[in-house]
Amino acid sequence: MTLTSPIHSLMPRQPVPELSVPLVGGGHWTLAEQTPHLFTMVVFYRGLHCPVCARYLRDLHSLLPEFTQRGVSIIALSSDTQERAERANANWHLDGLTLGYGLDLHVARHWGLYVSASIGVTSTGVEEPALFSEPGVFLVRPDRSLYYGSTQTMPFARPAFRDLLGAIDYAVTKNYPARGEVMAF
Repeated sequence: MTLTSPIHSLMPRQPVPELSVPLVGGGHWTLAEQTPHLFTMVVFYRGLHCPVCARYLRDLHSLLPEFTQRGVSIIALSSDTQERAERANANWHLDGLTLGYGLDLHVARHWGLYVSASIGVTSTGVEEPALFSEPGVFLVRPDRSLYYGSTQTMPFARPAFRDLLGAIDYAVTKNYPARGEVMAF
């Protein structure tokens, strides 16, 4: 598979790209249909092969009630196949976390995600897909504008979900605007 899509830069306070994926357990999730009180948090993870993703999503899973209490709806998704996503859900004990799969890598590029090629079997004994997206976390306002975004080129050094909870509390209390919105200077 050749991926020629350039990486796009998302801009705070501007609309994010369309996003629609099938869900583990059935059904379909579409960003345009989400109606969170405060934010939709979109968590892109690398896939079943990634042991860092397992720990990261288990941490997110443990904090679901706190995000829900703050009015944040959440989806975690990857470019994994349905079978691999179902294995991740079962192996990582993520019941209750909305888990999407089948992310098109061209869509990943529109979200500003980096794409990596397989280097074989990981430390977990699972083969990496031929191509897959690297991690990213985004907070999207109900009007589908970007409030916060973070992307990585590597599996490690991701934003801590506990820190994001504190940041959300601060942003709401102080009516803090999305930052990084200046396009030209």
